[in-house]
This record gives sequence, structure tokens and C-alpha cells, in this order.
Amino acid sequence: MNWKTIFRSLKNRDMQKRLLIVLGIIVVYRFLSVVPVPLADPTALREVINSVVSSTDFGGFINLLSGGALASFSIVLVGLTPFITASIISQLLTKAIPRLEELNKDGESGRRKINQWTRIISVPLAVIQSIVFIYILRQTVLAGNTTALTDPTVLEWIVAVGSMTAGSILLMWLGELATEQGVGQGISLLIFAGIISQLPQILSTIGQSLVDTSTTGGLNVFGWFEIPINPLAFWITLAITIASLALLYLLVKVNEAQRVITINYAKRVQGNSNYGGVRSILPIKMIAAGVIPVIFAVAFLSLPAFIGQALQATGNPDFATVASNLILWFQTPNPGEFTGETWQAFIYPAVYFFLVILFTYFYTGIVFNASEISENLQKQGGFIEGVRPGAQTEQYLSRTVNRLILFGSLVLGFIAVTPFIAEYLLYQIAGVTGTNLSIGGTGLLIVVSVALESLRQINSRALMVTYDDYQ
Repeated sequence: MNWKTIFRSLKNRDMQKRLLIVLGIIVVYRFLSVVPVPLADPTALREVINSVVSSTDFGGFINLLSGGALASFSIVLVGLTPFITASIISQLLTKAIPRLEELNKDGESGRRKINQWTRIISVPLAVIQSIVFIYILRQTVLAGNTTALTDPTVLEWIVAVGSMTAGSILLMWLGELATEQGVGQGISLLIFAGIISQLPQILSTIGQSLVDTSTTGGLNVFGWFEIPINPLAFWITLAITIASLALLYLLVKVNEAQRVITINYAKRVQGNSNYGGVRSILPIKMIAAGVIPVIFAVAFLSLPAFIGQALQATGNPDFATVASNLILWFQTPNPGEFTGETWQAFIYPAVYFFLVILFTYFYTGIVFNASEISENLQKQGGFIEGVRPGAQTEQYLSRTVNRLILFGSLVLGFIAVTPFIAEYLLYQIAGVTGTNLSIGGTGLLIVVSVALESLRQINSRALMVTYDDYQ
């Protein structure tokens, strides 16, 4: 990363405008996250929902990814999940239906049509999720014997669902606007901003646990003096910090790792001019999909627990067993549940690991088309030394990418489940529960990956706007 170039590019008016637009979009998103749905008294409802959110890991997980929109019962509560789900559906259909695959290969016009269909699919998904969210929250609040949320009328239902659906579509539009600026992937940036917004609250919680010495006393330093810090909280925080820095280092290395393939261009003579006869490089990233596999895996894993919550909220005894199993199996487990008798607690980490690998392969197959690259190289007179142009080049590129993805996806999956392992070790060694490392670990993984990808795009944009400085 060339920081001098990035800082120099900040003097460019176009670069300033793009960064300010993205910053403005993030500010608008954070403003929308505190605009409540017009369904009840906002203050009373917020207090009730806060207690509900803090009582379950699933609620805390959704609140983290939505940037606190769940606790505020905001109009952007549904968030970007409908668009992410629609993107997965459209990409699966593109691979399954030959007509859509041909349309995707038609270039920008074909991809624009597919993106438009993705947006259209997002609307009914947002409506369905809005209805289910309101129903779940209403049933949960009523179960607490409170009158903060009374029985809504048909008009209130329409207004509430309409506002939440509009909030989701508005976020989708804001994300696309941010992507167009060329300094980061808009959807990822909004998720990044939502997670970062929870950082002050997380740091406040850690600080309170460190200064709470009412039961344990202070931290004894070599027997010389005592510091008013909780010893257990201090050592746990120190261990988590060291492990997080190690994971950060590993994640950065994996994200930046790439295989460089040398491309040779044959020398051609056209008229009085010579073309080719030069060498170029084709860099292939170990994880070409970036943070998308993690976001897709998290969105996919949240659906079973979400369905379980919806079935449980109906109060129908016929759905009770199915609902309890879905919630038990597909919500972030308590480390105390990792025992031989409660094998269900292993389902979430195992499925999470598998989905990260699966979506890494799936999305890399979309962003890296070996057949198209091989065809373009052949048209331009380029070839890889020792490999024939055409089918052999395509096979070589596919084999190289598959080897890189295998190692990269396994490392990414390991990093994703490391917080679960850390929670289990903390429980076994110190008997500590309720650390929510799995939630924070997923957020950290998304934040770091998005930050690296955005810095890479900013660096590329900076090289473009400062190109004349090197003439």
C-alpha cells in the first residue's frame, strides 16, 4: 500500500468529492439507523427491545450487523439482508440457467439486466422480512407482559412494513451509490460502518469489567503495589488482544497473498510498427472473493434461527419442536454447551466453517473466469511460458486458482471459527461465559476484510489521479 500516493491524491478535487460522497452516505445510513418505525412510543419500545436483544445471542448478533438498528427498532432494521439473499439467488440462477449465463457474458448490458432483476427480487424479500420482524418483536414484547407494543391496526401494519421495506431499498440504493465512487464496495462499507458504530459500546463494556474490583480486588504487580483493575478481566482482555492481533496479521497476509503468473506477448509487425515482444504479469489473489464469503455465510446462517424465532412467535404447539431445534442449532452457542451430550452446539461453527469455504469457491468462480481470460490472452497474442494458448491455458489457470482457493478458504474458515474455539478455552480454563467472542470475531473479520479491500481500491484510484505527477 503506497501511503504517500494516497495522501498526495487527497489534494485532487475528484478524489475529495468521491471520498466525501461515501462519507456522506455513511452519515445518512447512521442517521437512518436511529429513525424508529412508526408503530409505538419510541422511548418505551426501545427500552423493552434493548432488554430483549441483550437476553439472546441471536438478537445481539443481528443488532451488531445492523449497526444498532434492532435495538432502535429502526426503519433500516431489515438492512441489506434481502439484497444479499437476492444476490445469492440471482448468482445461483445465473450458473444454473444457460440463458442467464449467456446474458452475463454479454458484457455490461447483460450484467445490468441481471442486477435489475436482483433489485426486483429484493423488494418482496424485504416485505416478508419486515412482516416477520414486526411479528417476532411484537410476540416477544407481549411475552414480557408489557404494553409497550399494542395490537397494531391494518393501517399501522401497512405503514410499518412500508417504512421498513423502503428503508431496506434505500440502503440498497445507497450501497450502489457508494460502489460507483470506486473507493470500496458499497454494501460492504455500510456493514463495516454498522459494526464500527458499536465499537464505543464494546469498549465501554470492557472498561467497566476492568474497573469492577468489588469482588476480586485489585491487580497485584509483583507484590510491590496494587492497581485498581480486575485481575481476571485484565488477563482475559490481554489474551484476547494478543490473539486478535495475531489473527489480524494472519488475515492481512492471507488477503494480500497472490500468485503472479508471467504473460509473454508474441512480437507482431503491422506496417512499419512492431507490437508485442514484451512481458506482463497476471496476479491471482489467494482469496479473490474478499469478504463476500463471510457476509454470505453470516446471512445464510441467520435464516434458520430467524425462521425458528418466527415459528416460536406464533405460539403454535405444532411448530414448537421445529422452532426450538432451529434456534438451538443455528444460533451462536454458549461455550458451556460444548460437551459430548449437547452435540448441537457444534452445528453452528461447523456449518459456518463449511459455508465460508463453499462461498469462497462459489464467488471466486464468478469473479474469476478462466475461460474468458484464456480467450482474451489468445486474442491479444499472449501466452504463459510452457503452456499452449486456448484450452491448456484455461486448464492451467483453473488448476492454479483451485489450489489457491483450497488453502485460502481453509485459512479463512479457520479464522472464522477461531472465536468459538477461544470461547470454549475460556470456559474450560477460567469458567468464563458470556464473552460473545464469536459475535465480535465475525465483526472483526468483516471489518478487517472490508478495510483492506477499500484501501486497495483507494490506492488504485490514487494511482490514477496522481499519474500525471510521474510524467
